[in-house]
Amino acid sequence: MVTLTGDARTEQPGGPAVLDTARLGVRAVNERLRALLPGSAVTVASPAGRHNLAVGLDADVSVLIDGPAGYYAGGLSRNASITINGPAGWGAGENLMSGSVRVRGDASQSAAASAHGGLVVVDGHASLRAGISLKGATLAVAGDAGPFCGFMAQAGTILIGGDAGDALGDSLYEAVIYVAGTIRGLGADAQVEDLAETDVAAVRALVKRTGFDHIDPEKVTRVASARRLYHFDTQNHDAY
Repeated sequence: MVTLTGDARTEQPGGPAVLDTARLGVRAVNERLRALLPGSAVTVASPAGRHNLAVGLDADVSVLIDGPAGYYAGGLSRNASITINGPAGWGAGENLMSGSVRVRGDASQSAAASAHGGLVVVDGHASLRAGISLKGATLAVAGDAGPFCGFMAQAGTILIGGDAGDALGDSLYEAVIYVAGTIRGLGADAQVEDLAETDVAAVRALVKRTGFDHIDPEKVTRVASARRLYHFDTQNHDAY
């Protein structure tokens, strides 16, 4: 193991590097993460709910945040595989370009907000506005998702392994939402559609990738846009 704490460096072969956030601080941890060579594996110790951890990464590296993370963990990154060993605050995986962010716990508001690519996985439940303004990424939630999930989602896929709250898919564009449980209510311009074989295949592949074996791909509900709100129409003014 390679332990990096302040200016000290000790080496024990066979393990990943360890960056101690309590000693280094968030800025120094992020600087070291962004300087990693492709193929590196690093553990971020003592995250203690600090914000903006592992943001802006741009290499094929593996990062384990060993504990709860605060706001925007893993945001603005591409290529990296980031795992949060605990819950995460607002905006986990926000504006992700590629790679993955996995939350091994619950996620607060706006998980995967504006994510363009890659995969954001929440092993627990997700709070309000998960997948808000999604722009092509995939968001998979093992448990329940709160109200306004998929709000203004423009492209991409959302899979909910539990129940969905009110206003699901409100103002949805071309993103598709699959729900294994019940839907409390649909948002403006969202509608339930028939499940096609291509949908079943897509969900099955995502279940395999995430390990969400409690989801039956043939029994999910597909939610997509009715496409009535693409252009302003005074006849639909009450829906805006």
